[in-house]
This record gives sequence, C-alpha cells and structure tokens, in this order.
Amino acid sequence: MESKQAVTSLGALAQETRLAIYRLLVQAGSEGVSVSEIGAEVEASGATLSFHLKELTHAGLIQARQEGRYIFYSADYNQMQGLLSFLTENCCAQNGPGGDVDSKVCRPKRASRSVKTKVVSISRVAQRRRATAMLTGRR
Repeated sequence: MESKQAVTSLGALAQETRLAIYRLLVQAGSEGVSVSEIGAEVEASGATLSFHLKELTHAGLIQARQEGRYIFYSADYNQMQGLLSFLTENCCAQNGPGGDVDSKVCRPKRASRSVKTKVVSISRVAQRRRATAMLTGRR
C-alpha cells in the first residue's frame, strides 16, 4: 500500500460514525450487513448513512453487493490487511534486534480461540440477520 492510499483509508476512519460502521462490518464477516441494519445499528439517517458508506467505499475499505432489492456492505479484508501491514511494516526497525522495545509489541496480538475464554454473545445485528434469513427463507 502506498502512503496516499493509507492516508485516504485512515482519513475515512477518522470519524466516529464511519469507524463504528467499519467495525460493525469487520465483525459481520464476508456475508456483510444490509444498509437498513447498518443504519439501525449506528442510528444514522438515510442521507447521513449514504454519505458515510460512500466515503468508506471511496477509501476502498468496504464493498457493496446487491441481492434483489437489498444492498449488503462488507469490509474489504484485503484492504484492511494492507493498511495494517503498511502501518507495521517497519515496526521497531530503527532500534534493530534487541532494541529498546519488546519485539512482542511489533507483532499484532491474536485473539484467543480457547473455548474457555471465548465470550458467547449474539449481537443485535446477528439476531436481526437470523430473523431476516428466517423470514426470507435465506440461510
């Protein structure tokens, strides 16, 4: 990723509603979330939501797909990984091996996948998605 694209992506995320939308879409996975569900979750009006979705799309952070009358947005995980890689590619490089920063700091932490530590919760989006799938016969 080039600096200009990183600035565009970070600029798009530098707003509270857009950051909330992006985090929602990252959590939702590749299936994505419908526009109406996004609006309900972030409590944004149609015009405001449309503006924020446009900004995130323009930055390459999200993508839209249409299914019938509905539009679903999902995070572009390749773009997200590119941004994270750009931000961390030279982490601690100036200090060299054994510098003043613990090398663990430079590696992103992975979420624990242990059954014991996993918090079981269903978000409102997941509940709505299941209800919509049941009503429309989509699984």
